[in-house]
Amino acid sequence: MIAIQGFNGSFHQLAAHRYFGPHVPTVPCATFGEVVRQVAAGGASAAVMAIENSIAGSILPNYTLLRKSGLRVVGEVYLRIRQHLLALPGQQVADIREVHSHPMALLQCADFLEQHPHWRLVETEDTALSAQRIGQQRLAGVAAVAGERAAALFGLDMLAPDIQTEQHNYTRFLVVARPENSQEVAQPNKASLYFHTAHAQGSLARVLACIAEQGINLSKLQSCPMPGSTWHYYFHADLEFDQPEQLSAALHALAPVTEGLEVLGVYQKGMTH
Repeated sequence: MIAIQGFNGSFHQLAAHRYFGPHVPTVPCATFGEVVRQVAAGGASAAVMAIENSIAGSILPNYTLLRKSGLRVVGEVYLRIRQHLLALPGQQVADIREVHSHPMALLQCADFLEQHPHWRLVETEDTALSAQRIGQQRLAGVAAVAGERAAALFGLDMLAPDIQTEQHNYTRFLVVARPENSQEVAQPNKASLYFHTAHAQGSLARVLACIAEQGINLSKLQSCPMPGSTWHYYFHADLEFDQPEQLSAALHALAPVTEGLEVLGVYQKGMTH
């Protein structure tokens, strides 16, 4: 069982099927916190959790959730996100008064939605669940921003296809599991880690220099506030490398220039399709 944020027909379910296969059973969760709890408590063997989108940017609370969870990153999935405006059969764009969807989906479609300033935008917990409610409750005048699979599952028409601001719209999902369920990858080429440094001039620069000296690509650097330490930050870093020895050397070099260093996972990087 794979925990996902969202419900049947959601992009998280598509990402889980992309990584684990089309028949893997999924455990729907209303929030990312519930996703983490399902895995930590053993209700699911792993989870797929969105971490950033190429339009909307990072999902900052999920970095904190991941750090506190004790779970390990075992893989990642890049999923192209195509958002559509869905409504009951027979509805027209002129009939729409409200648009329901997850806030990240609404943000990804901001340019299209701004062309209809009279529409009321309603944030919900999931794209597919928004589509399901419209279909089951026969909500006239209400549209959902969701994917094509949600339209097929809940009998909705596509009033406007591909309404995302950028046509090459990707979401990156992390695959996470409990440490005892995280198997060693045969040919890893990516790692995720957290670190923090002394609050002093040049401390972050020294960290970045250690990484660069090993020929490693720093593909992501995200700052996260440290609770109880005003204006102090943890950093989440994603490192891409060709040989595991590069990572080992980098971690050895980082130890003396960081005040905290935790490897969250070593895995194979995902591919965009």
